[in-house]
Amino acid sequence: MKSLKFILPLLLIGLFLSCKSEEKKPQAQVMPYPVVEVDQKDVNTYYVMPGNIAGINNNQVRPKISGYIKEVLVDEGQHVKKGQLLFKLETNIQDQNASAARQQITSASANIEAAKAQVKAAQVEVDKLIPLVEKNIISHVQLETARANLLRAKGGLSQAQAGHSSAQANYQAVNENIKFANITSPIDGVIGKFNYRQGALVSPQDPTPITTVSDISEIYAYFTVNERQYIYFFQNFPGTTLEEKIDLVPPIELELANGTIFEEKGKLETSTGMMDPNTGTMQFRVKFENKNGLLTNGSTGKIRIPRTYEDALVIPESATFEQQGLVYAFKVQADSVVTIVVEPKDRVNNLMVVEKGVNKGDKVVAKGIAGLKNGVKIQPKTVSMDSIINIHAVQ
Repeated sequence: MKSLKFILPLLLIGLFLSCKSEEKKPQAQVMPYPVVEVDQKDVNTYYVMPGNIAGINNNQVRPKISGYIKEVLVDEGQHVKKGQLLFKLETNIQDQNASAARQQITSASANIEAAKAQVKAAQVEVDKLIPLVEKNIISHVQLETARANLLRAKGGLSQAQAGHSSAQANYQAVNENIKFANITSPIDGVIGKFNYRQGALVSPQDPTPITTVSDISEIYAYFTVNERQYIYFFQNFPGTTLEEKIDLVPPIELELANGTIFEEKGKLETSTGMMDPNTGTMQFRVKFENKNGLLTNGSTGKIRIPRTYEDALVIPESATFEQQGLVYAFKVQADSVVTIVVEPKDRVNNLMVVEKGVNKGDKVVAKGIAGLKNGVKIQPKTVSMDSIINIHAVQ
C-alpha cells in the first residue's frame, strides 16, 4: 500500500505534464497564395519553323570548253549584269585550230576552182564531139566517153564544194570555241565563291562550277513540315484544296539569325505537294522582297506563320508543373487545393492555352506552387492574370 501511495502521485504528475505538452503544440500555418481565375480570350501566336534562304535564281558558271583561266575580271560578292565578262580562258590551241581551219578553207576553195576547170574542159570536149558524131565523122563511143568524163568532173566539183562547206563549218566551230573562251554571266546577280582562280585548268566535266551567280533581289525561304503538321494545316486552315489553303495563309514573318524580324513580310507560294518518303516531310516555299540586299544565298532564319486561338481557355504557365509526361495545376476549392491534370494546346507569352482540364471561372494557384500538395489548405489571394504574366515576362 505504501508503494501505491508513491506511484499514484507520479502517474498524475506525468499525465498533467503530457497534457501541457499537447496544449503547447503549434498548429500548421496556412500560407497565402496568389490565385487567378481561368479566362477565355483570343491568343495570337505563330508557327515557328527553321528556314533556309536562297536567291530566286542561282546559276552555276561553267566553261563550255576546256582551258586554263587566263584572266579573272570580277571578284567574289560583286554585282554583275547578264552577259558581263567574268573570266577569259587561254586560246592558244583554239587560235592554232582556227589558223588550220582557215587553211583548209583556202585549200578547199582551190579544189573547187580546179574542179570547175575540169568540168569546163569536159564540157568543151562533149560540145566538140556532138557535131562530129552527128556527121558520122567519129563513133558514138567517143562521145559517150566524153560525157562520162564530164560526169566525173561534175562529181569532183560536188566533192570539192562539200569539202569547202565542211572546212567552213569547222572554222565556224573553232571560232565559236574561241568565243566560249570568254565566260560571261548568265543572269543579273551577285558573284559567289570562286572554286577556281587564275591559272587553273577548267573543263565542262568538272564536278564543281567556277562560281555561282545568284539573283537575290528577291529570295525564297524554304521550310519543311512533318506529316502530323501537314495534316493539322490541311484540316484547320481555311480553303478546300492545298492550293487554296496556301493562297489564304496570311503574310509571313522571317526571324533573322540575330533574333530581329525582317522588315519585309513574305507570301507562301507553293509546296512540293508530296511527302518525302525518306524524311517524312513536305517542303514549302515563301517569297520575300529583298530590296536592301540584307538576305543572301545560304542564309538561315525562322519562318513565323501567324495563327490565332479564338476564345481559348488560358492559365499562367507558372501555375503548372510537369511530372511523368503529364501537366498538372492546383485548383482552389474553398480554402484547399486539389491537383488536376490539364492538357495544353500551346504555350504563348507565359500563357498556357488549355485544351482540357479546366473551365472558365475555375480558380488555380498562379505561382509559387513548388511546395504545394494535394489537399493542403491555403489563403487564396485573387490577382489578375496580366500581373502574373507580366512579372514572368520581365524575369
